[in-house]
Amino acid sequence: MANDIRVCDKCKHMRMKTALPKLQKLAPDAEIKVGCKSYCGPCSRFAFIFVNGRYVTGKTEDEAIEKAAKYIKKS
Repeated sequence: MANDIRVCDKCKHMRMKTALPKLQKLAPDAEIKVGCKSYCGPCSRFAFIFVNGRYVTGKTEDEAIEKAAKYIKKS
């Protein structure tokens, strides 16, 4: 089963230009969906990634991606 990864393009703590390549490298089989996740409270304070049913937050984009790695399903 492919990984389900979603990120918000409105998040002030994530840059799509740098985050998407990192996420694609982490989970090459994933279809990464970009768009508002209606998670605006935490989104304004933290970088976050929705990965396989879980919201993962971090102080920085890199921290959020590092935390999300443990929820990536290996094929």
